[in-house]
Amino acid sequence: MDSFSTVIRTASHEQHVEAETSSFMSDLLGGRLGVDAYARYTEQLWFVYEALESGAERLASDPVAGPFIQPELYRLGALERDLEHLRGAGWRAGVTALPATRAYADRVRECAAEWPAGYIAHHYTRYLGDLSGGQIIRDKAEKTWGFARKGDGVRFYVFEGIANPAAFKRGYRELLDGVRADDLEKQRIVAECKKAFALNTAVFRALGEEFPLSA
Repeated sequence: MDSFSTVIRTASHEQHVEAETSSFMSDLLGGRLGVDAYARYTEQLWFVYEALESGAERLASDPVAGPFIQPELYRLGALERDLEHLRGAGWRAGVTALPATRAYADRVRECAAEWPAGYIAHHYTRYLGDLSGGQIIRDKAEKTWGFARKGDGVRFYVFEGIANPAAFKRGYRELLDGVRADDLEKQRIVAECKKAFALNTAVFRALGEEFPLSA
């Protein structure tokens, strides 16, 4: 029988590919969009991580979600430095969430408040994705828009507290395998993972509409 971490990875594979191959992401990584599109994407991330991390402290003592709350993963401070670099010191006054982003952040907040096991699904899809695919985005962003290597503008993708990402991901998968949930609850967590990817893909779609490539 497959471990729970394998079940989650396999179940969400299709959505994962869909999110990664969205036209907005392909255009962004292909250098076909300007730095403004990258900054707008970073803004959207800020709203999602604000929802993820503002509820984290409260969940630290939760028997189900608690083991996943690891401060070395936190991204909000890094995102704020990136936004200051991209949008200037008064960035907070200008950031707006797309409706798709608001729906995503609201769902994360709802799970954090009412369903810790569901929160894990969002935690997993975001942070493990950032640790993996995020490195490709950082590399492209540095080359395309000339950010300093691992510096302002791409700090979101730099996990300074995690010396060995491969070992960290192994440990994280072990936490998933040991999650305190029965089979039915595990199925609900898997379904929420799929939902998380769908919410993320909707944000990419909305960004794609805001930054269409001129034909």
